[in-house]
Amino acid sequence: MLLRLAYLTVTNTFAVLRLLPMTDRDKDAEILALRHQLAVLERQMGRRRVRFAPTDRAFLAALLHRLTPEALHRMRLLVRPDTVLRWHRDLIRRRHAARSKPKRQGRPPTVRSIQALVLRLVRENPQWGYRRVHGELLVLGVKVAASTVWEILQDAGIDPAPERAASTWAAFLRSQADALLACDFLDTVTLTEARLYVLAVIEHRTRRIRILGATAHPTAAWVAQAARNLVMDLEDARCQARWMIRDRDGKFPGLFDAVLADANIKIVLTGVRMPRINAIMKRWVLTCRRELLDRTLIWNRRHLLHALREFETFYNLHRPHQGIANARPRTPLPPPITEPDQITRLDVRRRQRLGGILNEYENAA
Repeated sequence: MLLRLAYLTVTNTFAVLRLLPMTDRDKDAEILALRHQLAVLERQMGRRRVRFAPTDRAFLAALLHRLTPEALHRMRLLVRPDTVLRWHRDLIRRRHAARSKPKRQGRPPTVRSIQALVLRLVRENPQWGYRRVHGELLVLGVKVAASTVWEILQDAGIDPAPERAASTWAAFLRSQADALLACDFLDTVTLTEARLYVLAVIEHRTRRIRILGATAHPTAAWVAQAARNLVMDLEDARCQARWMIRDRDGKFPGLFDAVLADANIKIVLTGVRMPRINAIMKRWVLTCRRELLDRTLIWNRRHLLHALREFETFYNLHRPHQGIANARPRTPLPPPITEPDQITRLDVRRRQRLGGILNEYENAA
């Protein structure tokens, strides 16, 4: 025991003598390094091999880089001094690489307010694709590319809607759109299980929709009267329509064709099981079901007509349409916002129709 005590006394004496030429700064660095090594050992208690995390290496390299290799050899380190020096060289290399990273080139990034607005529109309207969102931005006066909207949704992990290619028949319809009308029946069921039929007409050129009425019994007299009302509306609007596309539904009587023929509007019948010939009207029927009828509980005919009138106003005055370059049927697009200050200070207000089923967005005055 006396020999052990003598040995400890001698070794501690030499340790004290070794500390005399060291500065207070070196002593503090050595104490912090030893404490950090103890923390690493406590964290990995029970493991056969001690592993230093990247943060541990960076801390020790930054703490001991001022010490000389001889001082590092005298310290009680869990790793070799050459390893600490290599950690310090790697730290300096990464710092230099981060500072010398080339600046971003190409198109400037999208303003954050626009990104937030795009995500807000998608969040409040889950059924919208990137083309629909792009059209709504144009209505608000925010001029961005459709590809930019696509990238914003992709970065946010939202799947953009695919772009649908136009067919040859659709291209022909667009070339003759000024003189084309299309009509069709759609049906819905009320809460009392009564089936109601709606007759609607759309203009190919402007995409303006006209709800001619709704009834539980689409008799020949009712359909003919709806045709007369349509002819009067077209004359008041000075619409130069010459063709009406319709299917071969038995609810269209011969008197319906005769009323339109008196107004110099020729009937064009679609082929059997060929809905693409009347694609624009069928697309509106799908839109009406997806955005209105599938999300509304219809009580009776009066309630149905009220909902359809609201949707008709929304469709004609606010909703942008991809088929006419994201324009609106009856309201021109506002001039785009070009001032950077106006873009960064976007204040977009929402107007709800039918209790929030339909959303309209406009810039605050």
